Amino acid sequence: MKAAVITGHGGIEMVQVVNDLPIPEPGRDEVRIQMKSVALNRLDLWVRAGWNGLKLAMPHITCADGAGIVDKVGDGVSQYQVGDRVCIDPTIVDKDSPALMTGMENQSRIHLLGETVPGVGAEYVVLPQRNLMKIPDNVNFSEAAAAGLVYVTAWHSLITRGELKPGETVLIVGAGGGVNSASIQIAKLAGAMVYVVGSNAEKCAKAAELGADITINREETPQWSKALYQMTNKQGVDVVVDNVGAATLNDSIRSTRIGGRILVVGNTSGPMVDLDLRQVFARQVSIIGSTMGPHQDFVKVMNLVFAGKLKPVIGAVFPIDEMRKAIETLEDFSVFGKIVLEF
Repeated sequence: MKAAVITGHGGIEMVQVVNDLPIPEPGRDEVRIQMKSVALNRLDLWVRAGWNGLKLAMPHITCADGAGIVDKVGDGVSQYQVGDRVCIDPTIVDKDSPALMTGMENQSRIHLLGETVPGVGAEYVVLPQRNLMKIPDNVNFSEAAAAGLVYVTAWHSLITRGELKPGETVLIVGAGGGVNSASIQIAKLAGAMVYVVGSNAEKCAKAAELGADITINREETPQWSKALYQMTNKQGVDVVVDNVGAATLNDSIRSTRIGGRILVVGNTSGPMVDLDLRQVFARQVSIIGSTMGPHQDFVKVMNLVFAGKLKPVIGAVFPIDEMRKAIETLEDFSVFGKIVLEF
């Protein structure tokens, strides 16, 4: 079968589209999906680069997000049948994990598709039935694929972990990424007032189209935390969503009101941060880490997508054979929203 893979850690030359991988067979409680669309995340770049302790069997199939048609079911599968249109929850949980009983299975040892286990960037993929969800006829495969990881991440951080309430103010640091575009929509749906810091005027304009109430163009206003402080009558916002990390976290703290919350959901600029702890304890700021989300959050947010209350933002679509071009597009931050590949 055809699959988008990495053959090792390194540069773009490690990305290949191969045609000779075996078609997998579903075991008990497993379903085989014929993939129609998959979506990229920055995770795919980090996995290709590699890190200490990451040991993968090569070639390694990429992509955490996808959607397709059920092709075959294993013994014990009762929720799905051949022909069902499905999307994929990208969080794999061990079958014996005690966290499965708590409804917060992401707070245990998890695997992400395309990271520590093979991804979904292949013609056929076998997954546990608990990782699937049926797609209604009004939603196409690319929309469903584009939503998965970023929408469950945004929902879990803002609603479950951040406990966002109607009438609160939210700052989203960055406009163009998948989690950020999802966070703008989720925060507005929750009844919040949304501020967005964007890297240029075009991305700020697109953030406004998604519902951002006020945008700050970082090209024109590099000291954006000071600008936001003035905009909020020297109060700051209730909640900051920061998936940038090293380059922005101190500004995020300065943008937060006394007693406010910072949701740390990533570190695209690097993980190591020098903090002025006086800004944390004197202003009683809560720094809340959040990663992925349990399956119940995936179902909640995907149902909102299916109902049209949230709209995945697709910045570019490529055929799977152009995986390298798609990866290069992701690397240079040239698109707003998700990059989708179609079989």
